[in-house]
Parts: sequence; structure tokens; C-alpha cells
Amino acid sequence: MTFVAGVDSSTQSCKVTIRDAATGAVVREGRASHPDGTSVDPRHWWDALGAAIADAGGFDDVAAVAIAGQQHGMVALDADGRVVRDALLWNDVRSADAAAQMVEELGREAWVARTGLVPVASFTGTKLRWLRDAEPSNAGRVAAVALPHDWLSWRLRGYGPADESPLGPDLDTLATDGSDASGTAYWDPVRREYDGELFAAALGRGLRVAGGAAGDSDAVVVPRVVAPDEAMGSLDGDVELPGGTVARAGLVVGAGLGDNAGAALGLGLGPGDVAVSLGTSGTVFGVTDTEVTDPSGTVAGFADGTGSRLPIVTTLNAARVLEVVGGLLGVDHEELGALALQAPAGADGLVLVPYFVGERTPNRPDATASLVGMTPATTDRAHLARAAVEGMLCALADGLAAVEGTGVAVSRLLLIGGAARNEAVRVVASQVFGRDVELPEPGEYVAAGAARQAAWALTGSLPSWAVAATTIPSDPHPEVLERYRAAAA
Repeated sequence: MTFVAGVDSSTQSCKVTIRDAATGAVVREGRASHPDGTSVDPRHWWDALGAAIADAGGFDDVAAVAIAGQQHGMVALDADGRVVRDALLWNDVRSADAAAQMVEELGREAWVARTGLVPVASFTGTKLRWLRDAEPSNAGRVAAVALPHDWLSWRLRGYGPADESPLGPDLDTLATDGSDASGTAYWDPVRREYDGELFAAALGRGLRVAGGAAGDSDAVVVPRVVAPDEAMGSLDGDVELPGGTVARAGLVVGAGLGDNAGAALGLGLGPGDVAVSLGTSGTVFGVTDTEVTDPSGTVAGFADGTGSRLPIVTTLNAARVLEVVGGLLGVDHEELGALALQAPAGADGLVLVPYFVGERTPNRPDATASLVGMTPATTDRAHLARAAVEGMLCALADGLAAVEGTGVAVSRLLLIGGAARNEAVRVVASQVFGRDVELPEPGEYVAAGAARQAAWALTGSLPSWAVAATTIPSDPHPEVLERYRAAAA
């Protein structure tokens, strides 16, 4: 039996799953927490990776690993391989003005044609523009720019600052994959190549692809983009990890991928399949073989983890909504769901527009949440709980409509993420989406997708791993979404 590992280095935590490469059966798992915040020292991710691997029983019997990670985060490195400043995460909106400037300079249509997206504060390129303007001394120190999964894979392969890693700061060994490069706003998922002009528009300097010709001495290194079935490399020697664990020589390190592409691979999505993921943020994403363009910027046309396309809509407020309202009511997620089911569909007109931390889709970084339709009859715990669940899912129903609006056919809708385990969320999903919803059995699908990719890199063949699911029958209540859209307009 051959074992492979998949890592999900998310906003909140690091999860490791070790699986049988042939069947996908889980052998053992581990996890460790990440600190809160939208600006984080990447060292915390490295420490958590070591702790999660240790919690999973180590990698001594693991033949290959791939890391999936939160997308867009700006990891800026100096010439010595040290992090220049805390990484700005996808949910850090301080670059909203920079994004608006970049859109105005080039125009929405040109951005979509060249990158498949319209810049918002989440994307790496806008964070580089912010760094250039707000912290010019730090911008001047940047020798390479990586994303979270790139940087962790680089460290796992033995690279980094000379006093912390056996192979030292060889920036020319940085590598990534197409799904994560898609979220930078300076990589074209159609031509599958970097756009140097857009990178220069962001940071004010040119780029050089890792391992490529030397070129301009002031150029900034960006990771080489490897194919989905290609390995970044394998370990020539043992690499000590934080917490005392060791990655052994010979370990194959796969290309890795962005978290949503990882979930798609873990679920085995194909054309016609769309997933709604309820994490801290919410995402709607599917797989298609055709090019996706949306000049409005609502749908980003990313690459997936197989060489196809991954149209995606992302909201900043998903399970976060349940946490905020549950905290207000003094209940956990399960109790909040029980309260929500005590109120009728539509919460008798009470509507929560859940922009607690601004919003990415629609692009309203400075927005706040609002509660509409308060009357003596609706101002109680049950109605507020119902409005919270409905508001979260209505925002994602708009995302689903946007994905369909690009021409993507939706024949199967899946609901995943921690919040999908809540009974009220399942009931409301069947009402708000107005179609059958498939609920895969609970699992770490981002990490599973990374493990599946690791098996692909190891064996040269993408394995088929079964995913069990139950179906929630459709129970349409279109009035719920109509009221939400009126309140959010």
C-alpha cells in the first residue's frame, strides 16, 4: 500500500490528510491552528504545517505530498529568502483603492481579456500596488513574490533563509500551479503565462520567472508554473520541520493548488458540477472546458487543478455570519440552526444583508451589514437566526446565478464546508437555491484534492476516488431571494 498526503493550509488552520494512493481511503489526519487576522507572518503557517504533520503521525511512510492553500496572499521575499513583511491575506481589503486605480487605468474588458478577472482588493496584484505606494522601502526590498502554498512548498523542499533551511534561499526554485497563479491578476489562464506589463503596473518593476533567463537585474522573481500532474521536485535529503518531525529524502512534492481548485479535485467535479463552499468566506465554483469571461468582474475565470477552467465567485461573509449572529445570541452553530428552524421561510420579512467585513462580491469593501424588516413580531431570536442563515445563502445564490450567467451549465449542485453540516443551512439551501442539493459526506475536501494530486504526480495517473453524498430535495421559496435582493440593492 502506497500512502500520499494532502495539506490544506487555510485561513484558519492547517489540515493534513494521509491516504491510500489507490483508493483514497483515509489512513490518518492531523491539524493545527493559524492565528487570526488579515495580515500574518508566514512563519505561523510553517510552524502549523510541522505541528499538523506531527499530529497526523509524521511522513515517514508517505511517498508524495501536495499543498493546497488559501489564494491570493502576498508573500514578499527579499534576496536572502526572508519575508519582507507580514503577508496580506485574501481578506485584507486595504488595497481596495489600489484595485480601483488599476481597473480605471486599464479598463474592465482589458483586464478580463488578459487575466480572466477584474481586480479587487483580494488579488495579489492589488496588494503589490498597495505595497509600492504605502511602503516603498519594503517594496524596494522585494526580490520574489510567492503565494501561501508556493512558499510552504518551497520551505518543505528545503529552501528558505540560510540559517533556517538546508538548501538556502534559492529563489529560482520557487514554483506554483495554474490555479493559484490565476488569482494574482498578472497571469493569463488562457495562454498560461505571466503578463509582465501587469506585474510592472502593480509593483513598478519587471518580473522574471523562476529558473528563466536573468534579464533585468531589478526584476522580481515569480514562481515557475508547473503542470497539474508535474512534481515541483523531490527531496534530496531529509528536511527538519517545526515541532521535531522530518520530511524524508525522496518525498515527492506535487504542484499544489489553490484551495477551491483543491476542493474541486477532492470532490471529483467535472463539467456541469458546481459547488457552494461555506467556510469563513463563501465560494461558488464549477469546472468547465470552455473559456469564461465576465467583464463585470463578478465571476473570475481561474484555471482549475486539471488543466480546465474554474469559474468562481467569492464572498467575504459566509460561516462568519453564523459566528457573529450566534455570538450575539449566545449560542453555537447547532443551537443557532435550531432557532432558525423555529421561524418560517423568509423570516416573516426580516432580511439580513451580511456584509460584516465589507464584501468582495459585490465589490463593496467598505460596506457594513444591515437588518431590514424589523417589527415587534420579527425582532426575536428565532427570526434573527433564520435571517442570518438566509442572508448567507442568498448572497451565494446570487453567485450561482452569476456563474450560470457566463454560460456555465449547472446539472449538479453540491454544498460543502463546515457550515453545510448545520440542519438549518441544509433546509434553507434547498429553498434559496430552488433545486436539489447534494451533500457530500463530511470531509476535508481541499486536503483530499491535494492528496489526489500528490498521487497523480507520484504515479503519472489521476486516481478516481469515490465520494459518497446524500440529496436534499428542492423546496423552492423564490420570495426569500427576491426580498434579499431588494434589501441588498
